[in-house]
Amino acid sequence: MTDIIDRAVSDYLLEHCTPADDVLRDLANETRNAFPDDAGMQISHDEGELLTMLVRLTGARFAIEIGVFTGYSSICVARGLPKDGRLLACDVSEQFTNVARRYWARAGVDDLIELNLGPALETVRALDTDPVVDFAFVDADKTGYPAYYEELVPRMRPGGLIVLDNVLRGGRVLDPTNDSDRAVSDLNDRIVADDRVESVMLPVRDGVTLVRKLG
Repeated sequence: MTDIIDRAVSDYLLEHCTPADDVLRDLANETRNAFPDDAGMQISHDEGELLTMLVRLTGARFAIEIGVFTGYSSICVARGLPKDGRLLACDVSEQFTNVARRYWARAGVDDLIELNLGPALETVRALDTDPVVDFAFVDADKTGYPAYYEELVPRMRPGGLIVLDNVLRGGRVLDPTNDSDRAVSDLNDRIVADDRVESVMLPVRDGVTLVRKLG
């Protein structure tokens, strides 16, 4: 794994963004204690604040999240939505999302979130193909990224934003040796060549790509 951000710089970044409230702090602590082997799947707080800001900046009303885990990113996305907004949250784990449900309620965003337990690809394919999605956050199984992307792009409204997490894979996209790293590396190349969108890759944590659907 390549350290993209020096630890001291990382601490400084976290100290200079809007701080986490009690709900997010408690959720992060419970996740680390209850699922120590999986806690690395949780996004960092600065990335969460970035998600909230992006949702607000795009004026999103209907959002999709692929990969919920214990719900930290769901809260961040939902907090950027208007009161009549909707977040369709997709995951396969009842164990993880049971934690998420409790914290969605504590955060007061549970009425904005619809949880769909099952393969996310099936959930997205079941949506109308009309471009109605304003915002999508993808942070799930990496081998599924290319398929998620191809199903999402036609359903994004013009100006809609897809945010893909872990696009650097700890630097392994430079020389991928396993299926997950190859899938992400191939998708990174595909996005750059896709004339339906414009994109920028940012060195935020493990890499975040913003993909904007063109009109």
